[in-house]
Amino acid sequence: MNQQCPPFLDTRSLRDALGEFATGVAVVTACSRDGQSVGVTINSFASVSLEPPLVLWSLGLQSPSLAVFEACSHYAVNILAADQVELSQRFSQSLNDKFAGIETKVGAGGTPLLPGCCAWFECRNELRYPGGDHVILVGHVENFSRQEKPPLIFHGGQYRKLA
Repeated sequence: MNQQCPPFLDTRSLRDALGEFATGVAVVTACSRDGQSVGVTINSFASVSLEPPLVLWSLGLQSPSLAVFEACSHYAVNILAADQVELSQRFSQSLNDKFAGIETKVGAGGTPLLPGCCAWFECRNELRYPGGDHVILVGHVENFSRQEKPPLIFHGGQYRKLA
């Protein structure tokens, strides 16, 4: 399904309107079959179900990491804390080694867990659905943890902090 935005909808204006919905910021990490760590910054994370414990997020079809996230057995959703803007920016860029200088812990399926986050969700890669120019990934939460820290927020094209 490759439908274009109707001509009466300006995609930039649509993007700006969607930006009025404040979201948290997360980095999703995984390990490729050859042992390479990958990670991407997202703000599309949502809870789906508590029984069973399911979460979802989406990834653009043009992402260089798409093949890894579609094939991996597990991934981790690292919910960024208010003081982790640099991590958000790092994982939103195309860098050779996004993990350089970061001491990660190893999660389910060899997935790297980033330090200093508000919460971590270690997920089995359960389901994938087409979603326009994105793929929607649903993960089964196998383990999670959290710290009492304020989250990083994104609203109106800018990073924000809770008042």
